Amino acid sequence: MGSGAEVSPLNAGAAECEDAAAHSRFVQRIRRRYAAELALLPPGAPDEAALRALVRTLERQGRPLPAALRVARQLWLERLATLDCAGQLPLAGVTSAMTLLAEVTLDIAVQAARTELAERHGRLRNAEGQEVAFWVLGMGKLGARELNVSSDIDLIYVYEEDGDSDGPVSLSAAEYFGRVAKRLTTLIGDVTEDGQVFRMDLALRPNGNSGPPACSLAALETYFYAQGREWERLAWLKSRVVAPRDPDTLKRAQQLSQLVTPFVYRRYLDYSVFEGLRQIHRMIREEAQRRAAGRPERANDVKLSRGGIREIEFIVQLLQVVRGGQFPEIRTRSTLKALDRLAAAGLMKPEAARLLAGDYEFLRQVEHRIQYLDDQQTHCLPGAIEDLRWIAQTLGLQRTEAKPCQGFEEHASCPLFERLCETRERVAAEFDALLHEGRAPGGPCKPGSCGAPASLTSEDFLAALPEPLQAAVRAFAQQPRVQGLKETAQQRLAQLFQRAAQQVAQGHCEAAAAARFVDWVEPLLRREAYLALLIERPAVLTRLLRLLGLARWPMRYLMQHPGVIDELADVRLLHERFEPAAFRQELAERHEAWVRAGEDDEESLLDALRRAHHAEVFRTLVRDVEGCITVEEVADDLSALADALLQTAIDWCWARQLKLGKAHRAQPRFAVIAYGKLGGKELGYGSDLDVVFLYDDEDEAAPEAYGNFVRKLVPWLTLQTRAGGLFDIDTALRPNGNSGLLVSSLKSFAAYQEGRGSNTAWTWEHQAITRARWCAGDAALEAPFEAVRQGVMQAAREPAALKAEVLAMREKLRQAHPVRAGRFDLKHSPGGMLDAEFALQALQLLHSAAHPELIPNKGLIALLQRAEAAGLLGPGIGRAAADAYRELRRAQHRLRLDEQPTHLDEAALGELAGHRDAVRALWAAVFPA
Repeated sequence: MGSGAEVSPLNAGAAECEDAAAHSRFVQRIRRRYAAELALLPPGAPDEAALRALVRTLERQGRPLPAALRVARQLWLERLATLDCAGQLPLAGVTSAMTLLAEVTLDIAVQAARTELAERHGRLRNAEGQEVAFWVLGMGKLGARELNVSSDIDLIYVYEEDGDSDGPVSLSAAEYFGRVAKRLTTLIGDVTEDGQVFRMDLALRPNGNSGPPACSLAALETYFYAQGREWERLAWLKSRVVAPRDPDTLKRAQQLSQLVTPFVYRRYLDYSVFEGLRQIHRMIREEAQRRAAGRPERANDVKLSRGGIREIEFIVQLLQVVRGGQFPEIRTRSTLKALDRLAAAGLMKPEAARLLAGDYEFLRQVEHRIQYLDDQQTHCLPGAIEDLRWIAQTLGLQRTEAKPCQGFEEHASCPLFERLCETRERVAAEFDALLHEGRAPGGPCKPGSCGAPASLTSEDFLAALPEPLQAAVRAFAQQPRVQGLKETAQQRLAQLFQRAAQQVAQGHCEAAAAARFVDWVEPLLRREAYLALLIERPAVLTRLLRLLGLARWPMRYLMQHPGVIDELADVRLLHERFEPAAFRQELAERHEAWVRAGEDDEESLLDALRRAHHAEVFRTLVRDVEGCITVEEVADDLSALADALLQTAIDWCWARQLKLGKAHRAQPRFAVIAYGKLGGKELGYGSDLDVVFLYDDEDEAAPEAYGNFVRKLVPWLTLQTRAGGLFDIDTALRPNGNSGLLVSSLKSFAAYQEGRGSNTAWTWEHQAITRARWCAGDAALEAPFEAVRQGVMQAAREPAALKAEVLAMREKLRQAHPVRAGRFDLKHSPGGMLDAEFALQALQLLHSAAHPELIPNKGLIALLQRAEAAGLLGPGIGRAAADAYRELRRAQHRLRLDEQPTHLDEAALGELAGHRDAVRALWAAVFPA
């Protein structure tokens, strides 16, 4: 990713200078003091082998280990500065090399410290006699492999479990590893005549500087559970074992990861971290301003000032912590990788992510130039003109034309400051938009949008609310569970209701919608994350209130699945349609992320499927009630979504069976056949899935393997988990119905449908197959299934007998769904949608042999028009019935969205009466009296 500012490439002019790093006073000192040692590093970018060889050589020359590590560090930095300033090493090369320096020197130091301690006190062992593992965790930029060239290193020391050393003078684990920690400080952190390897900061450990230098896994788990604070989750996000580097110790560190991951990434939508981060950021800015007071040069801090590096990191980490529990694919310690992944997951605009990535790279390169000057841990631009000119030159930002620069007329660093100003303004705007919803920190609030509002039960507060919102809030506030809430929680609710009242006053929603909002809030009193989301995202509240005002069913869906409310924050919501391929790819990447994280347990996978389904259904629902898509498009998208989820469930479930040794081949020869609404691509919200499971596999293990697989797959699709439900599955259309096998071979299915043998399908099953289609599984089964379907539809039939059986089944359904006299049910009454469906099915079964154009599963509307064109219906009958079916579906859909009954007073049908009559005409044409 690059920056949006069109400037000459960074470092473009640096290579023109024979020794661009020579201006650095630090480089000058190293070259003077260690002139003889500079050649010990081989030419080019240094690597781990070169670093270890360098340390060994320095020790052989007579230097003790602490001195050898420090001299190696000086030579290493001189090489990086030389390559970087000459444009021969990218930012990633510099930061990875600095990270490698920290990892290798810490690894050497840990080995030395433990060896020295073992000579005095023996090895620390647990009750079983095994040596206890000890890990050095790198936090911050070290953990993210983004270490800068003059950085301190944030470390935490963790050991596996308690025990005692086996030497002559035994030590407990706390004492033992406390001494290891002290020795590491001597080897790495102490300042000697050769400098230091790294400044070491242990303040991020549990209980900070007041806690022990090293803690056990058990103590860490207790701390996370009882005391871990929101800001610490951001710190632990970048944690990583950096030493020792031997594979066995790193493998044992998996148990550490199992503690850290659930602490950092909550399994539910988590906006509670916003306020904690806001407070931290406020303190950082105040500290930066305090340090800059009376020191104008400190105002140009590229890390901590407004729009600096820290704000980009906060943006990224905040989005990761909020959503990383449900989107494992965005989990990464790297800032630049995280920006890419957030954009790919739709959690950040791609253009914003691209610009922030470019800004981050630029600010980090400026930071490195600042630190190359004197090897000081500073992030402030220098005051000396020559230093500024050198920074600009090595970044390829020299002034290229005679253009006055206010305040800097006498040197050529103007483009540098212009670029910095542009970058910092863009970063600050993104940060404020995320953390302060478009208002500057500390800026003025709109009335009722911030600060502590009046008490939820205050008459002044209630009187200011419009009816019926006032009545709803008054009744709500009197509930014991509301009165038992903490004062802060009641204030948060009052703030939300005030904002709802403002939306009514501004004409953005009806008062009735605001009253529905109170009903929606009630079940969420113990799930504060969703209320925090609405506080942090006023725009989401606005969209939510509008949605609640358009129809009733969205409120019910939101009450069942409150987590989907976050979808309202996505600006693409109303402008896109469901894309099955992109959806499946996103889920595949999520599955890979679960596997990488070692969290691909069945519970996580089931929850992931359900959350993805709920979110996509909600997106379709919003587009639907906003009038962005038609009823037919709603059905198409919901059907395509079901297909995609069935395919994903098959893939994941089979992979899991394979992993457990319960599958007999790498890929299943298995398919799901959709019937009913899914088969006809007319799926509605909450519709059951009518499906049949087939396999085409000659392996002798196939019947048992696929039977076991389907018994596993069905719960994957139907089980209610803490994330909710997915589908209700109806398999009654399989051969022999509920008494038959859950899964059939394609061969036995064909024999059953085609009437070969004594076990044959009923006519109503042939009616059902007219709307059947392959929808998921092995695509190689689609053609043979379609051949069976066509064979059934083209089979010879006696017309009178077929019509009698269809009429008998229609009467059976009518009796099962009685309609009161004087009422018209849009689906079940004579002239309703079911009549149109039965009439078409009769036409297809009677005439497909002579009219193959009736065979394709193109939907009722298109097929009725084809039947008329084929002369099977009188002029206008098919088209009128097709139009009637469309309008009856629309009417049914609208009524269901608003939770209204779909049986209407016949005297008040209006235009629907004509559509009812059109379907009755179709019925009379197919089934004449």
